[in-house]
Amino acid sequence: MTAPDNSPDRLLESLQDLLRGPGGAIAIIKNGETFLRHTYGFADLGRRIPLTPQMHMPICSISKHMFCLVLASLKSEPTPLMTKSVGDIWDQASAELQKVLPHLVTQGLTFADLYNMQSGIRDYWAMTTLWGAHPEGPFSILLDAPQTVARTKSFHFQPGTEWSYSNVNFHILGQIIEAVAGQSLGQLLDERVFKPAGMKSAALCPNTYGHPLPVVGYEGDEKHGYTPAVNRIEWAGDAGIVASLDDMIAYEKWLERTYAEAGSLYSTIVAPQTYRDGTAAGYGFGLAHGETAGAAWTSHGGALRGFRLHRIHVPEEHLSVVVLFNHEADSAAPADAIIKRLLQWQEPEKALSTPAPEWQGNFLDTETQLLVHVENIEDGQVSITYHMATEKVPLTSAIHAESKSIIANIAGDELHVERQREHRTLNARRIKSPTTTNSTNEYIGDYQCAEVDSSFHCSPGSGNLLYGSFDGFLGQGPAHLMQYIGEDVWTLSNPRGMDAPAPGNWTIVFQRDENGKISGVTIGCWLARLIQFAKVL
Repeated sequence: MTAPDNSPDRLLESLQDLLRGPGGAIAIIKNGETFLRHTYGFADLGRRIPLTPQMHMPICSISKHMFCLVLASLKSEPTPLMTKSVGDIWDQASAELQKVLPHLVTQGLTFADLYNMQSGIRDYWAMTTLWGAHPEGPFSILLDAPQTVARTKSFHFQPGTEWSYSNVNFHILGQIIEAVAGQSLGQLLDERVFKPAGMKSAALCPNTYGHPLPVVGYEGDEKHGYTPAVNRIEWAGDAGIVASLDDMIAYEKWLERTYAEAGSLYSTIVAPQTYRDGTAAGYGFGLAHGETAGAAWTSHGGALRGFRLHRIHVPEEHLSVVVLFNHEADSAAPADAIIKRLLQWQEPEKALSTPAPEWQGNFLDTETQLLVHVENIEDGQVSITYHMATEKVPLTSAIHAESKSIIANIAGDELHVERQREHRTLNARRIKSPTTTNSTNEYIGDYQCAEVDSSFHCSPGSGNLLYGSFDGFLGQGPAHLMQYIGEDVWTLSNPRGMDAPAPGNWTIVFQRDENGKISGVTIGCWLARLIQFAKVL
C-alpha cells in the first residue's frame, strides 16, 4: 500500500471538514522542529480581522499541567520563603491543604488527590448553576471563590478511589502554591515555565472579560449562526493562561527537548499515577494519558464558552499537535486525525453484531443516581450517554460492547458499564417507560439543600413540562426546562454555564415518604453528584 502524502498542504486538505468555523490555529512539531504552523479565518468576524500566529487565545484547562510544572520546580528550586519552613514542596503543600480544607483532610483527602483528579470534590463550575449563576454573570476569585470552598463540605466519592474532573481541585492547588511559595502564580509561571520554554508573550490572565484583543470567541455553529461569547468569570490554577500559537510551538519544543532528561520538570509530571488500590490511573499532574494508533501520549484539552483548545504529545514518535479554535467545534478531533494520518493508522474492520433490543432505553445508576441513556446503532455499536457527550461503543456480541475505555453488558433490565478511565462501574436498572403521564402537581414546590446552601424551585409548565431554577449566593438563576423520563426521574437541561462544557443534563430523582408523598429530590450531573434537597414547600 502506498503511503499517503503527508505534506502540510495535503494534511490540511484532509482536515477541512474538521476545521470549519470562524478561525483556528494549528501546529505540528516533529522531531523538535516546526512541521506545520497554520492559522486561518478571522480573530473577529464582525471587524474582519484575520487570525495570526501571534494573537492570544485562552488555553483554559491546558493551563493545569503548567501549574504542575511550577509545582515540580519548587521541589528542586524552593523559594526563599520555603527555605524557612520544614520539608519540601510536597510536605508544605500538604500542611497548607490541612488549613484550607481541614474537615476533608480528616476524611482522607490528600494533596496528590487534587492534581490527579481523585479528590471526590464536586466541580465548582457545575455547582455555580445550583448557586444561582447566570452564564454571562460575574465570578470573582477574591469574593466568590472563597464562598465555593466554604460550601465544599463532603465528597461525591471517597478520595483516591475514582477519577472525576473537578476544577476546584486546581483552584485550591493554585491557592496552595501561592501560599507556600510566597509569590504570585503569574510570577512563578513567568520565571519557571514561560521564560525557560521561550513563550515570549504567554501570560496569566485570570479575568476572562479582559483577554488580550483582538480575538473573539464564538458560540453557535454554521447552521444557526455565530454569536460573540460573553465571559465574565475569573479563574487561576484551574485555568487562566493566554498564549499565541507561536508560544505553544515554543512550549512543545521545550517539552520535547526535556522529556528524556532525568529529573526534568516534564519527566516529573508525566510519571504514572495510581489509585489507592494500586490500579494505574489515566490522569495525573494535570495530564491525561492514553494511546492513539498504538502510540502512547499525554494531552489535555481546554474550553471556555467560545473557545475549544487541545494539545497532545506523542513522545516515542517525537510528535506534538496543537489546535486552537475561537469557536466550539471539537478541537481534539483534528489532533487525533493528524496523529493517525502521520502514523499511517488504518482503522480495523468492525465485526458487526446485531444489538439485543434490551440495550435501548433509559437506566438509573444505583450509586450515582445519574441517568444512563442507551441507543442501538445499526453499524454494530451502541451509544451510551452518561457524561454530556455520547460515546459510541462497538458490540462484540449482541449483549456485550467494548471500547478502549468502556466495557458494557446488558442483561434484561440490568445495565453494567465499566468506565475504566474513571475507575467506576455503573450498575443501572431500567427506568420503566411511562404509560401515562404522572400528575406533575406533586413535584411542584420548593426544595432546600442546607449543605451546599442552595434552593431548588420546581415550577409548573404545560402538561408534563416543568421548569427548574436555583437560588444561592450567586443570585437567582434562570429557569431550565425539565423532561420527564419515567417513574420519579426527570432531567433538567443546562447546555450553557459559566464555564464550558456546561453540565448538560442534570438528573433529578424525586423521593417519596412512607405515605407516598414527594419529600425530597437528589440532583446530580457527571461533574457534581448526589446533592440532596428536602422539600420545604
